[in-house]
Amino acid sequence: MQLTTWLKLVPGRPLRRAGHQTALIAAGLPLHLAVAPLWLWLLGTMAALAPAATPLPVLLPLAALPVLLTLLVTPLLTAGQRRRYRALAGKDLPRPAVPGPGRNWTSAARRLTTRALWRQVCYHAVAGPLLAVLDLAVLAVLAVAVVAASLYVWIWALPPHWPVTDVGYTTQAVYVTAGGLALLFLGPRLTGAVVRLEIRAAEVLLGPSRTEKLARRVADLAESRAGVLDAADAERRRIERDLHDGAQQRLVSLAVNLGLARTTLGDLPEDARKVIDEAHREAKEAIAELNDLVRGLHPAVLEDRGLDAALSGIAARLPIPVRITVDLPQRPSPTLEAVAYFVISEALTNVVKHAQARRADVSVERIGETLLVVVADDGAGGADLAAAGTGLAGLAKRVASVDGTFSCHSPAGGPTVITVELPCAP
Repeated sequence: MQLTTWLKLVPGRPLRRAGHQTALIAAGLPLHLAVAPLWLWLLGTMAALAPAATPLPVLLPLAALPVLLTLLVTPLLTAGQRRRYRALAGKDLPRPAVPGPGRNWTSAARRLTTRALWRQVCYHAVAGPLLAVLDLAVLAVLAVAVVAASLYVWIWALPPHWPVTDVGYTTQAVYVTAGGLALLFLGPRLTGAVVRLEIRAAEVLLGPSRTEKLARRVADLAESRAGVLDAADAERRRIERDLHDGAQQRLVSLAVNLGLARTTLGDLPEDARKVIDEAHREAKEAIAELNDLVRGLHPAVLEDRGLDAALSGIAARLPIPVRITVDLPQRPSPTLEAVAYFVISEALTNVVKHAQARRADVSVERIGETLLVVVADDGAGGADLAAAGTGLAGLAKRVASVDGTFSCHSPAGGPTVITVELPCAP
C-alpha cells in the first residue's frame, strides 16, 4: 500500500495533515542532498589542486565534471520534486517555459543558457542542502519529542532488574515527559512552517518566473478575449438569422395580406380602407427598418461574399460617390472582417452626416500580418475623437478589442483620413 493510502487511515484531519507534512519532509531529504556530494567533490578538488599549482588545462576538466553531472541530474531531480509536492502536498508546480526540442549544438546551448535551468540548479545545489538541514532538524525534534513523551513506556518496557527503572518515579522523568508532550504539540506547527518555506522556495526556483507568469496571463487573457469576441459574433449571426427567418417573414406576410385586402375588398367603408392603407404602409416601413437592423447586426452578404461585396453594397446606398479598393489575397478571420466592415460603415455614415464631403475613398489591403483600412474624404475636416455624437471613440474601442490601432487625422478644412490597423493571425 502506498504511503498516501496509509496516511488516509490516520484519524483526525490535523493528524493526517501533520502526517502528510512529515512525509513530505522525509521524502525531500534524499532529493535535497543528491547534489551535495558533487559540490563537495568540486570543493575538495579545488582545495587539493589549488596549492599544487595545477595547470589550468588539467584543473578546468576536473572542476567542470561535477558541474556537468549536476546539469545532467537537474531535470531528474526537478521531476522528483514536482512529484513529491503533487503527491504529498497537493501542490502542482507550473512548469517554466523551455526552448523547443532539438539535438544540435545550438539547441543545447540555448537550453543551457535559460534562466529556468539555472534557477533549478540553484535550488538543488544551494537551497536544497539548506532545506535538508531544516528537514533534519524537524525530524530530530519530532523524534526527541516522541521518545521524551513516551519515557514511561520505555522505562516500563525494560526488564525489572535494570536499575534505570527507578528513574520512572523521579521528578526528572516527569519533566522530560512534559517537555516531550510540549514538543509534540509544537511539532506540527514547526513542520508546517518548514513545509511552507519549502513550497515557496520551489515555486520561486522550480516554477516559472514572474515575467513568465505575466506572459502566460496575458496570453490566457488574449485567448479568452478572442473567445468572447467569437461568441459575440456568433450571437450576432444567430440574432440576424432569427430576425430574417422569423420576424421579418411575418412582417412580409402581414404586408402581403394587407395589400391583398386593400385590393380585393372594394366595398369596404372609407374609414376601414384608410386603416388598412395605414397598416400596410407601417408594415412596409417596419420591414425597411428591420432590414436596416439586420444589415447592421451582421449583413448576410459579408458572410457569403466577403468584405468587397459588403462594402460595395454600402457605397451603393450612400448619396455621395465612394471608391472602394479591396486587395486581399485571402479572407481574414470572421471577427476581423466584421470589425473592418463596421468601422468602414460607421466612418462612411459620419462622412455623410458631418463631413459635407463630395466624395470618399476606402482602401482595404493586407500588408504582411496587418489588415490596413483607410477611409478618406474631402470634407470640411475638424473631426475630434473625443467629440460626442461622432462615434469615433466607439470605433476606437471596437478596434482595440482585437489589439488593433485607430488613428484619425482631420485638420480644419479637411481632408479627413481614418487609418485602422488590425493584426491578422499568421
